[in-house]
Amino acid sequence: MRTHPLAAACLSLSALLLLANAARGETDKHPLDYQNQSAWKGVLDQAQSPIDIVTGHAQPALDNEPREIVLRHLDVSGTAEDNGHAVQFNTHATDATIRGRFFRMTQFHMHAPSEHTIDGRHFPLEGHFVFKAQDGRLAVIGVMYEEGAANRGIQEILDDLPTATAKPRTATLDVHSMLPGHLGYRHYLGSLTTPPLTQNVEWYVLKQPVSLSHEQLTVLRQHYKQNNRAIQPLHGRSVIEFGG
Repeated sequence: MRTHPLAAACLSLSALLLLANAARGETDKHPLDYQNQSAWKGVLDQAQSPIDIVTGHAQPALDNEPREIVLRHLDVSGTAEDNGHAVQFNTHATDATIRGRFFRMTQFHMHAPSEHTIDGRHFPLEGHFVFKAQDGRLAVIGVMYEEGAANRGIQEILDDLPTATAKPRTATLDVHSMLPGHLGYRHYLGSLTTPPLTQNVEWYVLKQPVSLSHEQLTVLRQHYKQNNRAIQPLHGRSVIEFGG
């Protein structure tokens, strides 16, 4: 069956709009109602995020699978902001090789409590390091944070958040301090966790948590007491385990 030229043009326009929304992803500055998530509009199918990661069900990676996550340029410049639904730091200075493919970081933001759960357990905070490949593929490295020693990188973001009377300014961020010493992770295919909820996002949830202080967590909760999306069904997707 031949597609009418007008219909084809409409399809092309729809595809372009979807790609544009995916590129914006979690950076849209429109407040989200986390108490009414059923009203969110987006791509709602059977591969949504976040999920509960049941560690006993994770499958070991095959021996011939590329595994490593290598991060470079971890002292970066960028801008901190409250984007309307999360505290965020924007930068394009950090890049990564994730399982043999090149990505560049676009931003880092935080959800409290954590969006993913590990064996049913929420952490006080989850950080999302959002990376984008040249072909537009998105990869997100998720880091769990628990109360303990103060975190240098999180403090730098809090210190540089603009106030009502001050505009955003270029600041520095020590990304290394926001990551665990070991980059073992659990991987699955999911989606953005805010509208448009675009799917086919690669998720890499690191196993080892990182600390932040009670005071830092309190300040973040003053911005957003609860900005985590509800757990989504797994629908038979595989969770693959890499490294220790």
